[in-house]
Amino acid sequence: MFLGPLTDFGCEAIARRIDATVKLQNSLRGAQFGINRNGSQHGSGINSRMAASSLVQGAVFTVMVVRAGMLRDPAFEAELAEQIRRSPRFFLNAPVVLDLRNAEDFATSAEFADAKQTLRRHTLTLVGVQNAQPAQVEAAAAAGLASFAPNSTGPRRQRGSETAAASSPPPPAQPEPRPASAPAAKTRLVTQPVRSGTQIYARGADLVVTAAVSPGAEIIADGNIHVYGPLRGRALAGAAGDAQARIFCSRFEAELVSIAGHYLVSEQMPPEERGLAVQIALVDDRLTISRN
Repeated sequence: MFLGPLTDFGCEAIARRIDATVKLQNSLRGAQFGINRNGSQHGSGINSRMAASSLVQGAVFTVMVVRAGMLRDPAFEAELAEQIRRSPRFFLNAPVVLDLRNAEDFATSAEFADAKQTLRRHTLTLVGVQNAQPAQVEAAAAAGLASFAPNSTGPRRQRGSETAAASSPPPPAQPEPRPASAPAAKTRLVTQPVRSGTQIYARGADLVVTAAVSPGAEIIADGNIHVYGPLRGRALAGAAGDAQARIFCSRFEAELVSIAGHYLVSEQMPPEERGLAVQIALVDDRLTISRN
């Protein structure tokens, strides 16, 4: 059965909610400092330095990506509202990153502020931009938006040594090295239940879970995902863009499934497949769910 991803309206209205590939690598977490009863801070020296060092910690989040050009499409808001109407809980207060690829004229802080208001009307929260030119990064920052990689930094100047190297004759050809055998595919194995609120990411590997994945849990892999138990949370395969990745589970009750940024939420999944052993693949940019 072919099922359409949430990118059906326009070209790519809402492209990815991962990290699929946008990943927020630096999340600010509030550090706790000791306060005495008189309200003054205590702790100094090493303790203060340790507290300061914990102000910024790395983390990975899943976000939606909206292409900037879609915001200028008169039909965008109506189609976005229809998508949200079908899955209101999924979109409620969801973070969004604005993709500025091929949108060089989207460059004023007022436009970014308008984009924030447009998305907020539909319960979405614009938090930053990606694929931005330097001037766009500045304008976005003026509107209170963060900048996420990848971003363009403009043309790189050719250094003198590079110019000299370009004009010098090429070195003599070296014999080609013998091809090394391909490394075995990596797999991360999880044997304990994945509880609500837990996120597991198999970076550069397949993920195998031999226990249940609870509602509110999130499992992510750059390769395939295998769940030998009930899948009740979110499963995102091909997180680095591998469209050949698949999701296999022995009991399909997922809240969300995604492959290479194309995803389906529970309201879009066929009820006749729920509770069964299935595999999910991406075929012609559309997710397919078939029984094992």
